[in-house]
Amino acid sequence: MRLLLVVAFCLTGFAAAADSIRIATFNTALSRKGPGLLLRDIERGQDEQIKAVVAILQTVRPDILLINELDHDYENLALTAFLRRLSQDTEGRDALDYPYFYAPPQNTGVPSGRDLDGDGRLGGPADNYGFGHFRGQYAMALVSRFPLATEEARDFSDMLWKQVPDAEMPKAPDGSAFPSYDALHAMRLSSKSHWDVPVILPDGRRLHLLASHPTPPVFDGPEDMNGKRNRAEILFWDSYIRETLVPQNADFILLGDLNADPADGEGSHDAINTLLTADYLHDPAPRSSGGALASQTQGGANANHLTDPATDTADWRDEPGPGNLRVDYVLPSAALNVSGAGVFWPTPEEAGFEWIGSDGRASSDHRLVWVDID
Repeated sequence: MRLLLVVAFCLTGFAAAADSIRIATFNTALSRKGPGLLLRDIERGQDEQIKAVVAILQTVRPDILLINELDHDYENLALTAFLRRLSQDTEGRDALDYPYFYAPPQNTGVPSGRDLDGDGRLGGPADNYGFGHFRGQYAMALVSRFPLATEEARDFSDMLWKQVPDAEMPKAPDGSAFPSYDALHAMRLSSKSHWDVPVILPDGRRLHLLASHPTPPVFDGPEDMNGKRNRAEILFWDSYIRETLVPQNADFILLGDLNADPADGEGSHDAINTLLTADYLHDPAPRSSGGALASQTQGGANANHLTDPATDTADWRDEPGPGNLRVDYVLPSAALNVSGAGVFWPTPEEAGFEWIGSDGRASSDHRLVWVDID
């Protein structure tokens, strides 16, 4: 009992104020090597990683949550099983209910019928519209305590990469289209999807949730296909917000694992900074004590980083790199009033560290990021 009281005391900072709404993004790494395996692991109830993810969510208690990397199936069986786990009291933590969700099919693992990676073969995971060994691997889901206006949602899964304004497309060393003209002009923008989903707040207003998970800007060749695609996926939001939401004076939250740090790593620094410095939103720069300590103790590539390590959200390989980076974001529109923000990354002395683990991956190699708005 004394331990529970100590934990409860240490975690009171994670409770949102009664008159605020907590919005979070969390790359949960709930992906498995085959279809149906995630559902199996959730239903068995013995998987330690799933237990750690549940513990973090039941502690931080977001009202609205984007889950990145949760395998999708057409009936959303894995998602609904996971939401049932959250809705059960667990080890002294209160249940967390999300009666509303949005999780349509996405591009991961969907065959393109073309050689999209230029290796001369068809049917590989990189030949799909979004990388994946099966349909729905590494997908995402949006869940909420408040009603989602799904009939008004906009899903940009089918949008072509070449349709993005000023898109920088990959090219072969000789300047020709990579991997081919036919493949290049069939490539979709979204490695998973881009969604605009309005949520109906308790006062009746609509808040647009802009959700995505751009591809990692690595695992490619000199053509920099993934790097350029990451850049285009991020910059899509700049065009969309300026052309669609700003003229309407609409409130929005842009959130997700964007796979780009403002200054470090191989992500598109100019693209992510286009968002972070835009006048239509503000960056609360959520922080953690654990991120700062991890950068200091792990060393390696972290020693030369420019981004404030307290804002890091991913714990990656230190030698030779990329080290820990800030890649997960919750960015409110400028008119919204932010009353709190944070990254769930406790130090070893703080409650909840066991859900991160000494290797940094007990739950995920990413950290949950949250922002409270009045």
